[in-house]
Amino acid sequence: MNSALTTAAAGFGTGLSLIVAIGAQNAFVLRQGVRREAVLAVVGICAVSDAALIALGVGGVDALVVAWPGALTAVGWIGGLFLLGYGLLAARRVIRPGGAGLRAEGEAVSSRRRAVLTCLAMTWLNPHVYLDTVFLLGSVAADHGPLRWTFGLGAVLASLCWFAALGFGARLLSRFLARPTAWRILDGLVATTMIVLGGTLIAGS
Repeated sequence: MNSALTTAAAGFGTGLSLIVAIGAQNAFVLRQGVRREAVLAVVGICAVSDAALIALGVGGVDALVVAWPGALTAVGWIGGLFLLGYGLLAARRVIRPGGAGLRAEGEAVSSRRRAVLTCLAMTWLNPHVYLDTVFLLGSVAADHGPLRWTFGLGAVLASLCWFAALGFGARLLSRFLARPTAWRILDGLVATTMIVLGGTLIAGS
């Protein structure tokens, strides 16, 4: 029992160390949490996607990632261009901010759909996700032998806790972000993060 708990804790710590790093996905979840738009859907997509990728890594699919470097190159270009586009949209909001206002029902549905599609793209079009979550976590999990799935479970729990805390805890910033200037600062940080990461992905592809 102690060995299993220790292995799960190791998986939790390893998973958390990889997830907490500032990135496009975290920046998007934070923004959605602050705006209180499709938070449950976005958190769910991130957590379930991470669980699936971790399971693939623990199951040994990391060998396929190494065997198909061309696929990662293609994903890098697509993901990089997507992040650059999203970053430019955020930069435009900094230059020409629009009022949040009240949304009509149709606009709210459209906003949720965009949030879901954007979250899926940021999660699955980032080659670093495959290298970190599938390859790196899979390799570390393999070192735990029969307890590798326990290690993977710990990493999955870390992902769930992090995204839930980031998405639902972001509303604590609402008072600070009640001022339009604060939103411009947040969008500026998002734009910078997305553009830098997008350029890095393309340059490394």
